[in-house]
Amino acid sequence: MPELFARHGAGQRHAGLHAGRCSFICPRHQQSHPLRVRHMQRIFSGIQPSGIPTLGNYLGALRNWAALQDRHECIYCVVDLHAITVFQDPKELARQTREMAATLLAIGIDASKHIVFLQSAVRAHAQLAWILNCVARIGWLNRMTQFKDKAGKDRENASAGLYVYPNLMAADILAYHATGVPVGDDQRQHLELANDIAQKFNFDYGVDFFPNIEPLILGHAARVMSLRDGTKKMSKSDPSDQSRINLNDDADTVALKIRRAKTDPEALPSEPDGLANRPEARNLVGIYAELDDKTPADVLREHGGKGFGAFKEVLTALLVEKLTPIASETKRLLADPATIDATLRDGARRAAAIADPIVAKAEDLVGFLRA
Repeated sequence: MPELFARHGAGQRHAGLHAGRCSFICPRHQQSHPLRVRHMQRIFSGIQPSGIPTLGNYLGALRNWAALQDRHECIYCVVDLHAITVFQDPKELARQTREMAATLLAIGIDASKHIVFLQSAVRAHAQLAWILNCVARIGWLNRMTQFKDKAGKDRENASAGLYVYPNLMAADILAYHATGVPVGDDQRQHLELANDIAQKFNFDYGVDFFPNIEPLILGHAARVMSLRDGTKKMSKSDPSDQSRINLNDDADTVALKIRRAKTDPEALPSEPDGLANRPEARNLVGIYAELDDKTPADVLREHGGKGFGAFKEVLTALLVEKLTPIASETKRLLADPATIDATLRDGARRAAAIADPIVAKAEDLVGFLRA
């Protein structure tokens, strides 16, 4: 989901994302207001509907979403409001939204025990986002690296939605009083901003209402690179479909992509140090290790000395074993869109039952009159 947040402005600091107590320093009065950190129970995360996820999305995030279900109350959202911060073809957006929902169910998210829904279906997100727009400071948003990266040199033509995107993301989390968000290291900036916004709201209105959000770093973050260029991250936006493994690729497609994956002429080394300056070899070994729950050192002890022809065969077999069930289930679900839509409607109903009272209380604290 999320991207995350950074330090904002002189006179204001955040004491860190950790269990215990934290302080918000008010720039007007320079007084520290301790906020109680609540025990983490509810997890929130979201993903944009940008097409079928890749192997990189799965190993880097989605399989962890499934694992979290065993220990926490989980709320997972397809963030279609975030998607339209850049223009989307309406038909493509609808198709990709359903595809993403199907994929979440196919990887093992249990929608009967947890919640899977569409962001736009729960109005509390947009309601709270407006309040948080008025709490967040322009200077904080100016420091957001994602806006700078996405807007580029043509920032004057970027949408206002892209600029305030982090405030909506804060609302996504805070509307549920979620206290845990699975993130990668590159997403910490936005999560820090969400905490700063929450603390400022609490200070401004003299309450301890929004909880501190903890980042969930689940082991090391798997970073899967392009099959065509081991120095670039595997991405759905790459124009070459041969650069990635999609979660709906069939066995023959997976085999072809791995067979064509870029390598070098040397055999696999026997130790990880031998992968230095060999990005494509390191990537394939890393994929195998992640899929088989091993370390790269384990993989090289078993396969060191092999040429890439032989190693690609065993890697293909492992990929097919792990991913074919996901691809098959995704295909089955997409053949029955009415069932997907019913699951999403039920998820939205249950999500709203949590978020609506929280946002209503936030509106009361702001002073909105209920005539």
